[in-house]
Amino acid sequence: MSTARSPVLPMQANVNDISARIIGAAIDVHRALGPGLLESAYEQCLAHEFSLREIPFQRQHPLPLAYQGHPA
Repeated sequence: MSTARSPVLPMQANVNDISARIIGAAIDVHRALGPGLLESAYEQCLAHEFSLREIPFQRQHPLPLAYQGHPA
């Protein structure tokens, strides 16, 4: 019995590639620093890792957020 696989669309392959690169960078940072530091330490190191890997990013990009109908 064989299972048919649907072909991977080019955009999906690109998203999968980018996701793998981001996750790899995050794993490398976590391996180097270990657990328990403040988020800001991981953020700074992850930004550096993204730059090394030429992954485009924005730090602390504002997102509109509302909580129970009120801007947060």
